[in-house]
Amino acid sequence: MGLWVRFARDGAVGFGTLEGESIAIHAGDMLAAPTPTGENVALAAVTLLAPVTPGAFIGLWNNFHAAAAKQGNAIPEVPLYFLKNSRSIIGPGAAIRPPAGYAGKVLYEGELGIVIGRTCAAVDEATAEAAIFGYTAVNDVTALDLLTADASFPQWARAKGCDSFGPVGPAIATGLDWRELRVTVALNGRVRQDYPASDMILPPARIVSLISQEMTLQPGDLIACGTSVGALPMRPGMVVAVTIEGIGTLENPYAPSV
Repeated sequence: MGLWVRFARDGAVGFGTLEGESIAIHAGDMLAAPTPTGENVALAAVTLLAPVTPGAFIGLWNNFHAAAAKQGNAIPEVPLYFLKNSRSIIGPGAAIRPPAGYAGKVLYEGELGIVIGRTCAAVDEATAEAAIFGYTAVNDVTALDLLTADASFPQWARAKGCDSFGPVGPAIATGLDWRELRVTVALNGRVRQDYPASDMILPPARIVSLISQEMTLQPGDLIACGTSVGALPMRPGMVVAVTIEGIGTLENPYAPSV
């Protein structure tokens, strides 16, 4: 098992494996045979960035049994997915901000994220499983009032793609069994979401396989597996923390727009 992070230091971006309070710096491509440089840097001396910069950022809706039961939704046989703006991604500690002039509800949604490690085009589940590089934590932030602003057209891309609406991190964990993971979300320290990843309707390998039938997935692409019950609005001044044991805590303040 490894914990891969990206970081900024002295105006440069690097990556490596997190080992306690230090990072073992690597060179090359994180997703394709990276090599250790032998250099270590203290975690306190760097700024952690989102651990991945995906070309495609995909999010699932209605992928947990508990949430489907509570909302009265049918159980899907294929991923119900949307594309989230990849430029919405921010890293740990960066501020989530609503769009200028937006005064509606902004929801947090703590989720498990799949990071693709190999190109996938029309692959079966076994190949898809092998193509998963690792897992990370995602906060799929949503401007709820934008989603439903036009009765004729639900605006998923607009509501979920605003600048800063894609916190990801703090690390990509390899070697995890997703079935053993729990996703918790706390607002100002108070737990609001706490659910097992094993409650997923479509498991990660099936998600990757089915999406790859329609869309070629490339190394570094990110798929958020959907959320369960407990997603609620945030207020400016709150700190939202998504924790997945084995990956870490993704913590971001929710700040007013500028």
